[in-house]
Amino acid sequence: MAWQNQLKQSICTIDQLRRLTEITSGDEKKLSHIIVKHPMRVPGYYASLVDWLDPDDPIRRMAVPHTDELDVSGSYDTGGEIQSTKMPGLQHKYAETALILTTNRCAMYCRHCFRKRLVGLPTEEVMKRFGDAARYIEQHTEITNVLLSGGDPLVLGTGVIERIVERLSDIGHLRYIRIGTRVPVVFPARILDDGDLIGVLRRLSRPARRLHVVTQFNHPRELTPLAVRAVDRLLGAGLVVSNQTILLKGVNDEAGTLADLLRRLVGIGISPYYVFQCRPVKRVKRHFQVPLARGYRIVEDAKSTLDGLSKRFRYVMSHRSGKIEIVGISGDEIYLKYHQARDASNLGRFFKRYLTEDAGWLDDLPRVGEGSASTAS
Repeated sequence: MAWQNQLKQSICTIDQLRRLTEITSGDEKKLSHIIVKHPMRVPGYYASLVDWLDPDDPIRRMAVPHTDELDVSGSYDTGGEIQSTKMPGLQHKYAETALILTTNRCAMYCRHCFRKRLVGLPTEEVMKRFGDAARYIEQHTEITNVLLSGGDPLVLGTGVIERIVERLSDIGHLRYIRIGTRVPVVFPARILDDGDLIGVLRRLSRPARRLHVVTQFNHPRELTPLAVRAVDRLLGAGLVVSNQTILLKGVNDEAGTLADLLRRLVGIGISPYYVFQCRPVKRVKRHFQVPLARGYRIVEDAKSTLDGLSKRFRYVMSHRSGKIEIVGISGDEIYLKYHQARDASNLGRFFKRYLTEDAGWLDDLPRVGEGSASTAS
């Protein structure tokens, strides 16, 4: 069956979900309300990984709506993406990087998504005129790389992907192009069943300028034989594959689970890149965010069991002011460093804040010398 048809058979309704798991009448009404706001899509492949008898199954937690999503504390734009938007679908937050939102669709609508404001929904934020975005990138020679994101670029047709990457490949000052995708994790058939896609990627990933794929494996059980085969196809086509993991409550918030995941990623040829602090997104924060104090302990305990290759990642949070590395904790103080910054004068800046046990984000951390939390600039 063509991958497009497989995707059409995904679980998208409460009726379909009820065939797999028991849902109380009270929860059914709440979940129906949630998926109107934030759609559900679970490919059959990913649904097969769920232990449907376990209500706390970590795979289920990432895929299936939960009543915790009724909690709207937080923000729909924690990283200042709207502020960074130069035209529909093009963001330019950091001088050297342009981000293109290629689509609002994904193979699966992950419940922890930080772009819940737009995925699967009508939006004006995705790319409308790719030619205009390409010309902007051409005119800004400080841009050295482009990240194709969304939604998920790999749910686009192969011909569309080819045209986008070919056009960007003609821009001389770009050193590499990245494709951010969960497809190898949640829907490997897209890669395994479409030889044309692999052929296009192989042709466009050149020795002097490789294509990079950034995946998001969050739990060891996602590394199935099919997922590993999909990754191997990408590696065999000459692409560089790295991984960004989100630290998620109830999914990978145990040191052993996180270490197992990172160790296995290196074993199949994927470089761990970042472990992200879960953003305080509306309908995500309550359900998934781990406090920074606990998150730091989890990460450090995991690192203590890992070798050099599997602990090269940074533990960071993508704040609206920049990408901030969580460097260390001493007593009631947390030490931080700007790994990337909207304001270039902050690049590399090392600073500290007071740490409380329930703080989950920079804005929750009081400045040293202040008695209450304040918002970072």
